[in-house]
Amino acid sequence: MAKTLPAPADLVQYQHAVAGHDGTLCDVDGELFIKPCTPAEIVFYESSIASHPEFAEYMPTFLGTLTLDEQQNGQTIEEAGAALIAKHTIPEVIVPTKSGRKITTNQAVVLENAAHGFVKPNILDVKLGVRLWADDAQPEKKTRFDKITEETTHKHLGFRIAGMRVWQGHGAKGEDIDADGYKIFDKNYGRFSLSKDNVHEAFKHFIFAESAGINDELARLVAQAFHTDVSRIQEVLEGQESRMFSASLLFVFEGDGRALRSAMEEASRSPATLVNGDTNGSSDEEDELETPGPKIYSVNVIDFAHAEWTPGIGPDENVLLGVRSVANILQTLSIDAKAE
Repeated sequence: MAKTLPAPADLVQYQHAVAGHDGTLCDVDGELFIKPCTPAEIVFYESSIASHPEFAEYMPTFLGTLTLDEQQNGQTIEEAGAALIAKHTIPEVIVPTKSGRKITTNQAVVLENAAHGFVKPNILDVKLGVRLWADDAQPEKKTRFDKITEETTHKHLGFRIAGMRVWQGHGAKGEDIDADGYKIFDKNYGRFSLSKDNVHEAFKHFIFAESAGINDELARLVAQAFHTDVSRIQEVLEGQESRMFSASLLFVFEGDGRALRSAMEEASRSPATLVNGDTNGSSDEEDELETPGPKIYSVNVIDFAHAEWTPGIGPDENVLLGVRSVANILQTLSIDAKAE
């Protein structure tokens, strides 16, 4: 069913970001994530969907592009129409310019919001790579990013915790807990509080929150699900040739223990479905009538401002080091969520 793009007053600052640049927007329902981007990122989304479907399965669902200008060719957003149409495409339309940090662009990608549909989404951004800068980076940026690598878990493990938010339960209070009951771990947590010897603690904090009803049993199941998807991402990247600098793994799961257990129980009663929720042999009419079940978890590769497909030069070992390191930690936690 077509969805009308929000009018300017209905676009708001995205509140759940745990890392990345400022200036991201969403619609008031939280279904769409509107992210300022470079032309190269748009090209990477389009080429991945067209030629690398195995990898595209783990990208955020790409719905199209927007122009971040108040006026273009004399049109306003109302005149542009701006309807989401079938097969995940949208016309190029206009939204208000939003001042952001670092990125100067009038283009944005429109993605399905990975955190939409959860009761209390827990979110973790894991920045991948040892080398974080692309070939065209300025010398100052190379020096700055190399310093981050040298001082953090990027150096030995190929990843860093860029940020996370973890729901602590109803009425939770305390240091770094926001008004909604989320404990916020900002970029400084991954840069200054973690090392190769204790970084597994961050994943424990992420998936195991007994005050929110996430006990050891549920945490192990979440870790197991995450491990399965990260292992699949590793397999896909090992079989393809690309270069991605400063890409991330984005983990989301249901942080309300009661809602998580209920969603898992409902999923166990539902008929088996194909990947991405496509039902085997169902008609378009049946698909439209089908009500999606409650969300449990998702894993996506995100942030493709410095990403390209590079046939002939082999897999991206720079990114793969981080993916393998994360997979190893998740495998350990899937056996014992309280592992030291």
